[in-house]
Amino acid sequence: MRPARPAGPRLPDDITGRELAPDVRRSLQGLPAENVDLVARHLVASGRLVDVDPERAWQHALAAQRRGGRIAAVREAAAIAAYRAGHFREALAELRTARRMTGDDGYLPLMADCERGLGRPERALDLASSPEAARLDPAAKVEMLIVAAGARSDMGQHEAAVVALQVPQLRTSTRAPWRARLWYAYADALLTVGREDEAREWLEKAADADTEGETDAAERLAELEGVVFDEEELDETHLDEDDEPEDDEPEEA
Repeated sequence: MRPARPAGPRLPDDITGRELAPDVRRSLQGLPAENVDLVARHLVASGRLVDVDPERAWQHALAAQRRGGRIAAVREAAAIAAYRAGHFREALAELRTARRMTGDDGYLPLMADCERGLGRPERALDLASSPEAARLDPAAKVEMLIVAAGARSDMGQHEAAVVALQVPQLRTSTRAPWRARLWYAYADALLTVGREDEAREWLEKAADADTEGETDAAERLAELEGVVFDEEELDETHLDEDDEPEDDEPEEA
């Protein structure tokens, strides 16, 4: 008798799996019919929770991976959830698998950041200087620049981190989606070397551009101005009532 598969976290009744992006849903059609809806529901649950409860999101992604691990989109979802939960070794393994399956070098910046999370900034810099990284699209190149600068800081090379971010993209006049993250990273690097006045200017730019709440530029700026935030107030501001985590209960195997 075959052992039962490990149970995953309980799935909320309101998740049907049809909420999944159509292209991802289509990619699941190669799975056994009994797994398609279950994998889809776990992926939706993981995506719903990844910003508010990364550990539970990771558990849902693991449940999807156990049943749909030969699907690249499933491995990518597992990688993102693992990364957000701080499981960098697992995230790196999933990213490498997704990259092998798809041939997509766009995973490289996240892979490099996982190397940083594992305390291996030199490996992050190796990825950043690889020929594959040189061929990334503009958005991924900016992400890699940010990761590489962070790796320099990890190694105590703080001035080098500032210089690494002094790239033409820093002066963009477009509404590129990556601009807030780049400006924030540059401001952070400037603060590390004591250039507070310049950092304040870049934090202001980042805060104005960050309409999606990807950074805490506004909070950092307020702190520089002497405003102290209460953690509970920040949590209440950023956690919508609909996103409050539910109690975990194992699903039926």
